[in-house]
Amino acid sequence: MELIPKKRLELYSGSAHPQLGHDIAGHLGVELGEPNLKRFANGEIHCRYNESVRGTDVFIVQTHADPVNDSIMEQLIMIDAAKRASAKRITAVCPYYGYSRQDRKAEGREPITAKLVSDMLAAAGADRIVSVDLHSGQIQGFFDGPVDHFYAMPVLEACIREEVETAPVIVAPDTGRVKAAERLARHLDADLAAVYKRRASGEVKALGVMGDVAGRHCILVDDMIDTAGTIVAAADVLLSQGASEVWAMATHGVLSDPATDRLKNSQISRVVITDTLPLPTEKQIDKIEVVSVAKLIADAIDAVFEDTSVSELFGGENQG
Repeated sequence: MELIPKKRLELYSGSAHPQLGHDIAGHLGVELGEPNLKRFANGEIHCRYNESVRGTDVFIVQTHADPVNDSIMEQLIMIDAAKRASAKRITAVCPYYGYSRQDRKAEGREPITAKLVSDMLAAAGADRIVSVDLHSGQIQGFFDGPVDHFYAMPVLEACIREEVETAPVIVAPDTGRVKAAERLARHLDADLAAVYKRRASGEVKALGVMGDVAGRHCILVDDMIDTAGTIVAAADVLLSQGASEVWAMATHGVLSDPATDRLKNSQISRVVITDTLPLPTEKQIDKIEVVSVAKLIADAIDAVFEDTSVSELFGGENQG
């Protein structure tokens, strides 16, 4: 007798960004499972899945939103519960990967916390990681299993094509983002520029621009906007060099204080971020527009489940 196993996909979402989990489930055409997350009086987290996950492909979606440590711990507990319930394969879907900026030792006696997060995911039982726009590509090497890393560029590119009438200049806010900016500029057949800066005493000082921006609509692109110091300083120097208008685009809207006030009072006319992180009501200002990466993540999950190529979904530009 020959038994042909039937593959099953189970999708669960943590509490950090439930709307994104529901949107991903909608694109996949599956029901979002119920992990029954709850907190005890002392803050400890508990998880118990409603349905059996034995022999299933389990995808656990949890963006590492503020409070970051709670978000990570919740995902670890969900992974552990799935592992102990005999899930066949567990994929940690981390749209925003916490501690991604701590990816190397810049000075002595510092941790490499991005590696620590990777180790914890593996120890909990994750077989694979899916993430969007890691702060640096080297983080993929911290995890011993497969890492599917892709950029939010397709949704940002679509936004530019739909809403920008004149040929823009794509601008990297610092030299570290030139490669990503060049990729977007190539897709749009647009010009490229970069701002060079210096950071002193915790403050960012933009010093000048490499490229011609005079009289041009400039679009700053970055992986994240945290306190908005870099992006606002870059916008100021672009306008001082004669740019006609400046937009800012980023995958992850971290928006730590005082980011919202800085953006509101800046000369940036529009800020486009994706929904890898939730945008609290108090941070929703007129300048900010949110575009969704739910379909991109759903497509990646479907490719992983069906054991097909994730790279082909992104034209081979999903690494690095």
